[in-house]
Order: sequence, then C-alpha cells, then structure tokens
Amino acid sequence: MSEDDPPPPRPFLLEVEEEADPAAAPPVGETLPQPAAVLAAGRIASARPSGLWRFAAWAFGALFAFWLSVSAWQFVQDLLASYPVLGGIAVVLVALALLAALLVAFREWAALARLARLDGFRAHAAAALASGDMAAARRVTGNLARLYAARADTAWGRARLAEHEAEVMDADALLGLAETTLLAPLDARAVAEVEAAAARVAMVTALVPLALADVAAALVSNLRMIRRIAEIYGGRSGSFGSLGLLRRVFTALVAAGAVALADDLIGSFAGGGIASKLSRRFGEGVVNGALTARIGIAAMELCRPLPFRAVPRPSTSALVGRALAGIIPRGAKEAD
Repeated sequence: MSEDDPPPPRPFLLEVEEEADPAAAPPVGETLPQPAAVLAAGRIASARPSGLWRFAAWAFGALFAFWLSVSAWQFVQDLLASYPVLGGIAVVLVALALLAALLVAFREWAALARLARLDGFRAHAAAALASGDMAAARRVTGNLARLYAARADTAWGRARLAEHEAEVMDADALLGLAETTLLAPLDARAVAEVEAAAARVAMVTALVPLALADVAAALVSNLRMIRRIAEIYGGRSGSFGSLGLLRRVFTALVAAGAVALADDLIGSFAGGGIASKLSRRFGEGVVNGALTARIGIAAMELCRPLPFRAVPRPSTSALVGRALAGIIPRGAKEAD
C-alpha cells in the first residue's frame, strides 16, 4: 500500500454498559395473527345484559307497545267517525299487522321448541348409551325416524334402519346404526356449510380493508351457518334460536379465555406455519376462517340429535384445509 492511499476503515464499536441477553430479544417472524374479527363477533353475540338493563328494556318495550296500541286504537276510532270507509281499511290493516306479529311469535316459539326437542334426543341417547338400555335406544331411533319421516333426503337411511333394526340387540350398536344411516349424510351437508362459511369469512377479512367490515361479516356468516346447520338436522331455528345457539357455542368455546382459544386454534392449524408466512390481512383471514370452522363444528354438536360416537367428529384441521384451499397462496403452502 502506497503513502497516498487512504487508511483502511476501522470498525465502529459501541460500548454498552449493561450486558445484553440474546434470549430476551423478540422472536423474528413468529408473530401469528389473531382471529380478532370472529372473537369480537362472538363477544357481541354472547354478551348478556345485566338484570337492570333487561328490566329497563322490558319496561320501555311494554311502554312503547302500550302507547302504540292506544295510538292505533285512537287512530282507527277517529277514522271510523270521520271517514267510515277509510276507518274500515284501517281496521283491516291493524288486524293484518296483529296477525303477522302473532305468526312471527309462533314461528320463533316453534323454532325454540324444535331445538329443545333435538337437545332432548341427544340427552336420551346419552342416557341410553350410559345404561345400555335397549328399550330406550329403540325409543330414540323411533323418534329419529319420525323426525325425518317427511324428508326425502333421509328415505334411504330410514329404510336401511328399519331393515336392520330388528337384527341389532345392543343399544350401542343400534344407535351407531342410526348414526351411520340417518345422520352421516346430514353430517356431510353440515360440513359443507361450515366450509363455505369459513371460506367466506376468510375472504372478507383478507380482501375488505374497511373497519368493522370483517366483524360484521363474521357475525352474519356465523349466524347464517348456525341457522343452516340447525335446519339440516331438523331444528329450523328462527332469529332468536340462532342467536341463542351462537351464544351457547361461544360460551362453550370462550369459557377458557379468548387468548387461549386463539392460541390453541393456531396450533391446530398446521402449527401456525402457513399463517405466519402470509401477509397480515391474509393471515388474519386464515385464522378467522379457522375459528369459524371451529364454531361450526361446535354448532354441529349442539344441533345433532345424537352425539358423535359411531361417526367420527369432523377434524378441524382437515376441514380448514379444504375450506381455505383456494385462499392460501400456493407459495405459502409449499414453503410450509
């Protein structure tokens, strides 16, 4: 090296008074997305107002109904006194409105009764399995056959159950036969509904950047999914029945805490490997869709007239893999 050449660069040293611990450094690339939208929708659906708020809602609702009734009655009386023809039309319209309200109330009551009937079937089946009571098991299968008697999609299963029922002499085997013949096709339809709802929630979360849009989409999609699952199994839940089912599902799932539930969910979905390799929005979409699938499986267990025993319970990871197959980019799958 000649005398005119510049001196070589010297290393830059930064003296640190405290000794750094590499173990305390935050992990790189391991921050996994959380299902914030679905959990927020679950909190909204499962929130129960206090006794004071329920009393206030009842009092104001009763006052509004009383005021509306008096106003309608006064309105009809004034029309009848001044314009008899218009008063007659008003009477007919008020009667139609009352009839519509009664029909809606009856439909909601019937929906709640059907859901309670399915709960009764499941409780009786569990009791028959625990005690091995053959007579109780036959009553359960007879009730199931009558429940699905008017449905064409269960005709083959009912015929097969009636053909082989006399050959079975064990309560466990009889209820298992009812599961495989009557409920297995219904399980396949319910799983398809869960996959569609999971894909829908994941797509909205990943592609719609609007605030609270993913929460609204998760709430609506989960309510629609639960309603369809109840209809498939014979519940036909109404608006209040669907809300009640969603509240029961989230109460069971979030009992251990939302954070623990989300961590367990990510761990069940390929160990979180795919979710951590995606972008933030796509990662949130994947995890929201996965939690929607978990909710759907829990709804199947609540709406199904028999507990999962002879037919295996649907696997969350397999269901999520099928539902989100077209959402996760191919590069992330290959890297995982």
